[in-house]
Formats: sequence, structure tokens, C-alpha cells
Amino acid sequence: MLQSTEPFWDDTVLPFQLEKSDVRGRLARLDGVLTGVLKQHSYPPVVEALVAEMTLLTALIGQTIKLRWKLSLQVQSKGPVRMIATDYYGPEEHGLPARIRAYANFDKERLNHSVPSEQIGEGYFAILIDQGKNMHPYQGITPLSKGSLFESAEGYFAQSEQLPTKFSLSFGKSIEEGGSERWRAGGIMLQHMPKSSRFAATNGGIGQSDNMSTSDLLTRQVKENWNRVNLHLKTVEELELIGPKVTPNKLLMRLFHEESPRVFEAQTVEFGCSCSEDRVRQSLSIYSVKDIESMTAIDGKVTADCQFCGSHYVLDPSSVGLNAT
Repeated sequence: MLQSTEPFWDDTVLPFQLEKSDVRGRLARLDGVLTGVLKQHSYPPVVEALVAEMTLLTALIGQTIKLRWKLSLQVQSKGPVRMIATDYYGPEEHGLPARIRAYANFDKERLNHSVPSEQIGEGYFAILIDQGKNMHPYQGITPLSKGSLFESAEGYFAQSEQLPTKFSLSFGKSIEEGGSERWRAGGIMLQHMPKSSRFAATNGGIGQSDNMSTSDLLTRQVKENWNRVNLHLKTVEELELIGPKVTPNKLLMRLFHEESPRVFEAQTVEFGCSCSEDRVRQSLSIYSVKDIESMTAIDGKVTADCQFCGSHYVLDPSSVGLNAT
């Protein structure tokens, strides 16, 4: 059953489970986070929409990673928007917020006046999980869908993880009191859990015929559960995902009350970047003295900008690269 207490609505990811359907999910709301991501850049509206969608997907998928892990999503494309990259940093400690950052690389001259999904061409969708030092990162890659980014994510889970997955997303700018604009985004992710041993053990006495095995019944019931839950998901309205009045618990109860929804502790998220001067120095450590000389500006300094947050770093050439002491 749903808990009686309501988590704070904005900038949270709420995990839940539908007990009668063996389906798990997350419900995310990103408002301040998305504003923090997008205000670092001056993207055209179609690019903003794609970055917003990718950031929301990252929050929904990233909530499952462990403390201090990093999840990265990346789109590489031959279209006008060449790349979108996002990072989700798991909390340093339990109870602390997770951090999200994102940016896009695009060819402004090639952008068209069509829908955002038409700005992405043939390419791939990738997920990378970095578990920390001395651990080999996990990476999965699938071709981009011709539709939306969330359809590419659904295809990734179907092909790479063999897990039926469904997303429902909504995002855009709203006009606040006083006339100011604010980003609002919300989404739901559903994912079928591995086949339940509990169901397999008890299924034999539920309408089993002589010519239908337990595994056949299990497969049929799994499909029926999944289809039923997705029919409920299709009834979700845009204002329920991004509006200020419908709380997560109320939305889950409205959509899935027949499935006995159970919610878990909400994860707060915030915009955050991991860049630092030390990291910049580390990234330049592989370059030779000649390479560093070619990077040195007229004023005798080496500069670097973070593509995620726009931070600007000015360094002494003698302190970076293979010439550093």
C-alpha cells in the first residue's frame, strides 16, 4: 500500500513497485534541476527539448545505481544534433542528493524547423555505468530509434537487458507568477521484473489445462500483467506529470490502484558538475610539451571550458601536460 507521507514533489525520483503485476518503476519530477542544466547554455528550443528529454531519462534510469556510482547516457548522431551527453552521480552518502549534468553538441546551420526528434539522425544510444576505481565500467550500445529518445531507451532495455520497459514523459516551460518562465518536467518509467518464482510456484492450480504447461501459463500471465499496466499508463495526463497539484502518491494511486502500488524512499536530485582544476590538469597530463605549446594562447595561458557547466579554467603552461613538475 502507499505510504501516508508525501515526499517533496520537485526534483525527486520516487521508486515504486506494483505488487500484483511484478512491475517496478520510478516517477520523476525535475524542475530546478532542469533549469540548472539548461541555463548553462543558450540552446535553440529544439535542442533544449532534446536535452530536457535526455535529462529526464537519466534521472529515471539513474535512480537504481549504487552510492558513489556514475551513470552516463549518450546519443551520437549523424543529424544536426551530433551528440547529447548526460551524467548521473549517485549520492555520496545515503540521504544526500544525486547530481545530474547534461550538454549537447549540434550544428546550428543544419537545424530545421521540424520536431525535436527530426534533429537526430542515424546513430546510437549508449549507457555507461562507472563503478569507481579498480572496477571495469559497464557499457551497452544500441541503434537509435527513428522516433523519440525515450523510444531509443526502451529499445536499449529490450535488446541489451531483455527487460520490457516503458516511459511516459512530459516537459516544457511554464509561466510563473510575475511572468517569469520555469522549466517543468515529469515522467514515469515502468519495467517488468524478472519472472517471479512465487508466481511460478503457485500458478499450477490457476486454470491450468492438460495441454498447457506451467511455463505457458506464466508467459501468458506475464504478458497480460504487462499489457494491463501499460493500458493504465496510457491514461496519464500531461498536467498530472508536470502540474503542481498532483503529488506522486496520488498519481500512482490514480493510475495503478488495482495493482497494489508500494512506494519506497524518494531520491532527491540536483544539478551538479564534477569538473575542477585538478580534473582539467589530469586530462591534460597526457599531452607533450609541443602539444601544450599549441594550446597556449597569446597571453601565455592555457584555458579550458567545461562543456557541462561552463566553468572557465586558466592555467600556467608549465604546470600542465608532460612538462608539469
